[in-house]
Amino acid sequence: MGVASDDAIWKHAARTGATLITKDEDFAALAAREPSGPQVVWLRVGNIRNDALWRVIDPHLEEIVQALNASERVVEIV
Repeated sequence: MGVASDDAIWKHAARTGATLITKDEDFAALAAREPSGPQVVWLRVGNIRNDALWRVIDPHLEEIVQALNASERVVEIV
């Protein structure tokens, strides 16, 4: 869905039960406004390469999973 609009991505995630993992603040704001939508993991790391992104995510993976399992709407990783 690389070229899809934010709205199309949001609706697809909600329909399929997916969790959005994003660097886009717009999805975090949507999650705060729309409680019936998908959960969002918001990575506040700026524009970095994928290998660097995995190095950011890896130490937080357990925390992310626990927060999602606790039904948190937005999990913010800085």
